[in-house]
Amino acid sequence: MALDRLDDPDHPTYGMGQAAELLGVPPAFLRSLDTAGLISPARSDGGHRRYSRNQLDRIAALRALADDGHTLASASEILDLRASLDAARGERDEAREERDTARRERDTAREERDEARRDPS
Repeated sequence: MALDRLDDPDHPTYGMGQAAELLGVPPAFLRSLDTAGLISPARSDGGHRRYSRNQLDRIAALRALADDGHTLASASEILDLRASLDAARGERDEAREERDTARRERDTAREERDEARRDPS
């Protein structure tokens, strides 16, 4: 159903004017991000830029870092490193959970084995 796209944070929903207004930035700032290759908005059939919610979040974060004195290139690198770190933490947490599950299964198997040895009936 077409309405399902409203929940998709990657769906290119917002035109440049809407995006600029929501973010409180001039359209030229959005164009500069596109030109620099830091944000690649989708294009409508007419060639107009279309931004997703995830892209708007990234632009807001880029703008905040730029306001703190970072260049846009370094701000983009910071965001990429943060995303990589978050992904690595997620993988670490998943590996820990798998390890803990394997340990529980091992301990259960040992208990069952020891119980079988004590009571061979």
